[in-house]
Amino acid sequence: MRKYFIAGNWKMNKNAAESVALAEELVRTMGQQYDVDAVICPPFTSLQGVARVIENSTIKVGAQNMHHEQSGAYTGEVSPEMLRHLYVSYVILGHSERRTLFGETDAFINAKVKAALHNRLRPILCVGETLEEREADRMFEVVETQLAGGLDGVEADQTDLLVIAYEPVWAIGTGKTATPDQAEEMHRRIRDWLKKRFSDSVAERIRIVYGGSMKPSNAADLLKNPNIDGGLIGGASLEGRSFADLVKAAAGKSK
Repeated sequence: MRKYFIAGNWKMNKNAAESVALAEELVRTMGQQYDVDAVICPPFTSLQGVARVIENSTIKVGAQNMHHEQSGAYTGEVSPEMLRHLYVSYVILGHSERRTLFGETDAFINAKVKAALHNRLRPILCVGETLEEREADRMFEVVETQLAGGLDGVEADQTDLLVIAYEPVWAIGTGKTATPDQAEEMHRRIRDWLKKRFSDSVAERIRIVYGGSMKPSNAADLLKNPNIDGGLIGGASLEGRSFADLVKAAAGKSK
């Protein structure tokens, strides 16, 4: 049985005070529910404040990125150890915006994944194709290449910490969404790849979540599919009611 997983990626939104206010609202509305793993990922500048707010709730805090080194001359970067000291549980790695805007490669992302696992952080590894790659019928090839690169050297006994997020790049921030059938097809393909890479039992335990403009209005149709285990939520996570509604939508489902 895979527990549903709903994570909010706030991206470069919300200053420290706004982040605390949103976290407080979420604690009031859904801070003691146990049916869904709920995670919020504020900007680095808000991590400490948000972590304090959610301390006695069931909500977990995640970071949006990290560097793979523990310390050193990496101006502007944040290490796994720094995140652990702020009680961060999850970290988003390989997001399409990091790949396209900042030139992150599969090898660089892989170093972060292994560093996260080494530090007992739970990586949310993002994979997904562009519109051009989908139209060229290369979507499976692209996603499987990203999976192979991002999980290179990862052992089966480390995968209990792993979450995979499928984010069709063409559906992020555009208002477009993969149809439930398109999303399920890719999630099933990812799980089949995980079976070959690790084992059937490992693949059945790993949660694969959808990261392409999931919102309360389409969540039920996406979550009814057997291989869609939740969502990595962008815009809909910036408003307390919509994020809480997504958690409720997942809580109303059963595997």
